Amino acid sequence: MLTLLNLKPEAFGLDISDLSLKIVKLGKKGKFFNLTSFGEEKIKPGIIKGGEIKDEKALAKIIQQALVKIKGKGMGTKYVMVSLPEEKAFLQVIQMPRMSEEELRAAVIYEAENYIPLPIEKMYLDSQLIPPVYNHLDHADVLIAALPKKTVDPYVSILKLAGLKPLALEIESLAIARSLIKNEVTTSPVLLIDLGATRTSFIVFAGHSLRFTSSIPVSSQGFTEIISKTLKVSLAEAEKLKIKHGLEEKIKLEIKDQKSEKRVERGRIFEALVPPLVDLIQQIKRHLEYYRTHASHEHLPPNGKEVEKIYLCGGGANLKGLPELLTLELKVPVELGNPWINILPESLNEASGLPFEESLRYTTALGLALRGGREE
Repeated sequence: MLTLLNLKPEAFGLDISDLSLKIVKLGKKGKFFNLTSFGEEKIKPGIIKGGEIKDEKALAKIIQQALVKIKGKGMGTKYVMVSLPEEKAFLQVIQMPRMSEEELRAAVIYEAENYIPLPIEKMYLDSQLIPPVYNHLDHADVLIAALPKKTVDPYVSILKLAGLKPLALEIESLAIARSLIKNEVTTSPVLLIDLGATRTSFIVFAGHSLRFTSSIPVSSQGFTEIISKTLKVSLAEAEKLKIKHGLEEKIKLEIKDQKSEKRVERGRIFEALVPPLVDLIQQIKRHLEYYRTHASHEHLPPNGKEVEKIYLCGGGANLKGLPELLTLELKVPVELGNPWINILPESLNEASGLPFEESLRYTTALGLALRGGREE
């Protein structure tokens, strides 16, 4: 059958953060997808600050440069799924009376005013009905997401300047969950931790939906700066040392009184990173406790109330020894997330040209591209 008009054009994922942008395009391959194009471009400090675009023309030019330098096939489309900054977003699961979908959409606008701290006319608002995993609902659970218009409008503007057409603009955490949560459903809460260059995001996902998100200023770049300052080396050298050694520990065997004793010595990088790691661990514990005491109406099985697993993503997740350290301190299994879990067959966790460790930095872009591939 010849398709003369495609109302759902193919689209690629574009993840924009303060210091870099990442591009991913997927192609359909049977029940799964394959990676057809990807790329990354640095963004000079100051062009975007805390998710707010400060120089639209400069950012549009960087996007155009990135599209020219793309690896793999050419994009072949101007349509794009774009990330919006997590730190500017408001997300909340609310309960509404059972009503028709049309009535619900209208009612959510009025109910959202009780949860969003800014005037509703200054916000872009979207909502999504959440089906229950367990128990039939006598009400409707709805996820509401809102961002200030003054934050979103410049993103639309730079896309136009770059010659692109947005099919959707999506909060980062939604794309991350699409990447890491198998089939986008869990029977127990899961914590996703995105360790980025300028901040760390905490995302709790349970059932069919996000439940809670938060961001803190602990960051991968911050780790590098602390190593640089503590060891008195350049930032470039500090980054190399961080990647090479991570949180390695040296085990030494000493013979004393004809008995061997095992002694663990922490490496220099570990010692330098103790203060920010302690801060990170305390913040995770605080967020886990907040969620545990505030979680309600999740409609999960009776034994599915506690966070049962933590997945790490983002460039900072590649810090050697971090999952093991967090598992020990938090008493919850911590592992690297697999951003290919809903893209490739289960036996694979990387695509040609984009190794697994590298793909953790592309988690958001892969989630956006997956939405683009599904809606094609």
